[in-house]
Amino acid sequence: MADYQPTSRRPIADVFRRTADGAVRWCVRRGIHPDLVSYGSMVAAAAAGLCFWQAGQLPVLLIPAALFCYLRLWFNMLDGMVALASGKASVRGEVLNDLPDRISDVVIFVGVAHGGLCNVFLGYWVAIFALLVAYVGMFGQAVGVQREFSGLMAKPWRMVALHVGAWIALALVWWGPGNVAYGGLTALDWTLVVILVGCVQTIWIRLARIMRALAETNSTEG
Repeated sequence: MADYQPTSRRPIADVFRRTADGAVRWCVRRGIHPDLVSYGSMVAAAAAGLCFWQAGQLPVLLIPAALFCYLRLWFNMLDGMVALASGKASVRGEVLNDLPDRISDVVIFVGVAHGGLCNVFLGYWVAIFALLVAYVGMFGQAVGVQREFSGLMAKPWRMVALHVGAWIALALVWWGPGNVAYGGLTALDWTLVVILVGCVQTIWIRLARIMRALAETNSTEG
C-alpha cells in the first residue's frame, strides 16, 4: 500500500521532527520496518516504567526514567516517518502505531504508581485517564470528522509534566527534606494531580471540538 496516506497525523514541532531525519534515512536504507520502531517505543516505555518502579529504592533512576519517556516519544514519531518515507504506510500500520502508545502509557504510569514516591491509586487513575484521552481523541476519526490531538494533556505533554515532577521529586530527595508531603501530597502526587486535571480538560476540549465538527458537517449536508 505504497500510495496509502494516513487520514490524520499528530502535529509535531519541526525542531523535534528534524532530530529523526538521519534515523529515518538509516532505517529506510537498512529496510527497518516501521513496526519494529513501534515495538521499540514499548521497550523504551518498559524501561521508563521499570526505572520509576525502582526509584523509591534508588531515586537516581528518576533521571533515566524521564529520558526513556522522551525516547518513547521519539520512537512514536519515528515509526510514522519511516512508514511514509519507505512507502510502507498502511491501515494495519495505523493500528500498530496506536496500540503500542496505549500500552506504553499504562506501563509508565503503573511503574510510577508502584515506585513508592506517590499514592498508588493516583498513578492508576492517571493511567486510566491517559487511555480515555486517546480514546476520545479517536472518536472524531471514527465518526467521520477529524481526529483530535488538542488539549493540555496530549501524550507529549503528559510525558513533559511527568519529567518535571520526577526531577523535582529527585531534587527534594537529594537537596531538600526528602520525599515529604505538601498538603498531604508528595511532589509526584501533585504531578499526577496536575496531569489528571489536564486530562479532564483535554477530554472536554476534544469532545467539544468533535461535536462542533459534527454539527458543521450535518448543517453542510442539510
